[in-house]
Amino acid sequence: MKLIECPRDAWQGHHPFIPTEQKIDYLNKLLQVGFDTLDFGSFVSAKAMPQVSDTAELIPKLDLSATSTKLLAIIANERGAEEACAFEQITYLGYPFSISETFQLRNTNATIEESLKRVDAIQSLCRKNNKELVIYISMGFGNPYGDLWNTEIVLYWVKKLSESGVQIFSLSDTVGLAKNEDVKSLFEHLIPAYPGLEFGAHFHTKPEEWRIKIEAAYHAGCRRFDGALLGYGGCPMAQDDLVGNMPMEKLLDFVKEKNELTFLDMDASSEARAIFLNLIKN
Repeated sequence: MKLIECPRDAWQGHHPFIPTEQKIDYLNKLLQVGFDTLDFGSFVSAKAMPQVSDTAELIPKLDLSATSTKLLAIIANERGAEEACAFEQITYLGYPFSISETFQLRNTNATIEESLKRVDAIQSLCRKNNKELVIYISMGFGNPYGDLWNTEIVLYWVKKLSESGVQIFSLSDTVGLAKNEDVKSLFEHLIPAYPGLEFGAHFHTKPEEWRIKIEAAYHAGCRRFDGALLGYGGCPMAQDDLVGNMPMEKLLDFVKEKNELTFLDMDASSEARAIFLNLIKN
């Protein structure tokens, strides 16, 4: 299993501002744990997301000398992609492509059609700069805005985006609406249909609902999962404070249950958890 730890998603909507040096200490501890990928920052509007406005300042002070963990940065447009591509330390650029027109406008100030053009431009930048694009299918399991949603819409957009050369997709349960049967159906359709692509699950969830989502995705063949220590955060643009990230602690327990092989430093994980608790206590 690939575990992607998402401190960026955990703190992006947090107030007050977390000092940059404290973020660096936390990220360096997470790098010691050995997650496959660290979703560490975001090159987006500082006005919209002030908490991630110091992302560029973090990078030179991250200790990548003794870790295999790769860095992923979220971007929302071509300008952000250009900024991210300037850093050789970053492996992945993550773009939230919503299949809800309403949420795409709220999240990236673009229509779905405009967003599709952005993907082409960002993919071109990735190729030129030796980066890999990760597409997050936002509202991938439904939405609260009344926009039409069904599994066929998800399948359509994965096919469309894969034609641009995108090879990694993470289906995002942005507001915690995922139903067991929808999770199962989507992964059972997508994974066999696109053996050359990688599919992951980025679940937001209420504490009591985490297991059913992970079980459904895992048994349908998904082996890439995003989470955040303590399940903190979630998407502030979705305006649902009750739905946080998938707790990484729960994912780690699940990995043990399934006897999945990992080489994570659990002592470093516990230390990171303590650091994060201190970061958000204000």
